[in-house]
Amino acid sequence: MAASAHGSGGAAAGAGGGSSFPVAPLPLPGAAAAVSPGGPGPLVAVWEWEDETGRWRPYSSRVSEHVERSLQQLHGSAAAAAKGTNSISLGMADPWLAPYIIDIPTLTQFRQDTGRMRRVRRQLYAQSSAPGQGLLWQWENDEGGWTAYETNISIFIEDCCNGRQQVADLGHFGYNYVVDLASSCQINKITGFRRRIQRFSDAPYPLAAYGPMHRGQICSCHQCLAYTASGPILNRSRHTVYNLASPFTQQTSNRPSLMMSPNHGYSPYSKRPTSMGPMPIASSNWPGAAATATNLSTASGSHFINGSSIPTLPIQLNGPNNVFPAFAEMVKDPEEVVKKYMMRMEVHPDEDCIICMEKLSALSGYDGLSRTRTIQSSAVGKFTRCGHVFHLLCMMAMYENGNKDGSLQCPSCKTIYGEKTGTQPKGKMDIYLLPQSLPGYPDSGCIQIVYNIPHGIQGPEHPNPGKPYTARGFPRHCYLPYSEKGKQVLELLKVAWNRRLIFTVGTSNTTGETDTVVWNEIHHKTEMGSNVSGHGFPDPNYLDNVIGELAAQGVRENCLRQ
Repeated sequence: MAASAHGSGGAAAGAGGGSSFPVAPLPLPGAAAAVSPGGPGPLVAVWEWEDETGRWRPYSSRVSEHVERSLQQLHGSAAAAAKGTNSISLGMADPWLAPYIIDIPTLTQFRQDTGRMRRVRRQLYAQSSAPGQGLLWQWENDEGGWTAYETNISIFIEDCCNGRQQVADLGHFGYNYVVDLASSCQINKITGFRRRIQRFSDAPYPLAAYGPMHRGQICSCHQCLAYTASGPILNRSRHTVYNLASPFTQQTSNRPSLMMSPNHGYSPYSKRPTSMGPMPIASSNWPGAAATATNLSTASGSHFINGSSIPTLPIQLNGPNNVFPAFAEMVKDPEEVVKKYMMRMEVHPDEDCIICMEKLSALSGYDGLSRTRTIQSSAVGKFTRCGHVFHLLCMMAMYENGNKDGSLQCPSCKTIYGEKTGTQPKGKMDIYLLPQSLPGYPDSGCIQIVYNIPHGIQGPEHPNPGKPYTARGFPRHCYLPYSEKGKQVLELLKVAWNRRLIFTVGTSNTTGETDTVVWNEIHHKTEMGSNVSGHGFPDPNYLDNVIGELAAQGVRENCLRQ
């Protein structure tokens, strides 16, 4: 089977098999196995992803079991409901899949470091079938690795093998191949090219805890929202809301939960149902949050490390204020801003202005292009701290071309004058303290940051005002070690978030999509348990590097004392 027609699996998560491990297909805790009406008995669940050719590739049985188990936990966990959790991290089942998450409402696989998205689906097969017995058929790809056939083809080949047939013709699956079971090879019927095949024995796929799932349906519980093509469904059942600030109290709400339809600005990524109320906050600042986390962990179980308590369950800490000032409130008079940070010079140095490339002794290249009231075209100024010299009109033109937030940045040394702000759209930044440690930071716990930005309309500060922008791959999960420097970076990131510097609206370097929310030159770690993609741990230089990137945006330690 040609690699171009039948991908090797390296382009997306979960293709092919893995090492065998002795696990029997047991039903998930608290759930009855799905049974086919009038069919052959219990069913197993196989999760699959769609490759570039539209073919569906199976995840391994280990990954499928993890997704099924996570679904069961999402289905029955009030804490997950209160947290608004609708995504499943695949790295918990397979470290090589650490960059990938599955967004359940949209049945989409998202790669956090590249933004690549693929559709996923859940297929049910009889427990007596090949996947129910842990049997996969694979073909050797061009790189010398083994790629799993599509599940229905594996079942077909296994049935042919059990029927003692010598050849399995894959023509009715759309392929010009036959499988010669006697010689264990796949043969191209047109070219005669042969590839080796193998029968791989792995753990059986898990018994299905639910019946068939559909896009937009999380599960069958009353706390989940079913979204149909005809629009939103209002759920008027009573929700149980767990207040994380006091883990033994419950509240109920009769308000309907509403998921907006696409023509009303619906974001296809997980949202907290409106019936759940605002996200509970442990405290108003980090030290208080740490103290509250200790109190919570005392109630729910904890372990002590270096004299501090790390909870055995995730604890939500506070996120910063998410209300940004209106663009009109940020705009400052350009002439006043230039005069505030630059001193006028009567003697002009014999050098070029690096903005307009004219001599400083000549008129500014922006002469006649700026609506100045008092600044002359020949005026030259020097920055008060760094001392670099430019035409005042050139600096005013540069300011008018930017965010107009009252700050200036020296074009030569990048020194920032004033408080630099960005163009990040409105959204949420939630912070959690997790008991798991990051590689390279043993026995310390970790900080999880969850960014969530919905689709929206561009404002006057964005590239195309009035035009919609997309927000792909949210919520985005990022990680820091729960160390002194990790906590310092968190505080700096909170300042950067409030200054709208973490994200911006622009063009994706990965997909080429325009008018979409992208990272804004402040690197984040999106892998928790490994560093397969370079976006995880261990990385001993990361914290120092990101502190430098934040400083380049004007976010320094002295900002924390203001």
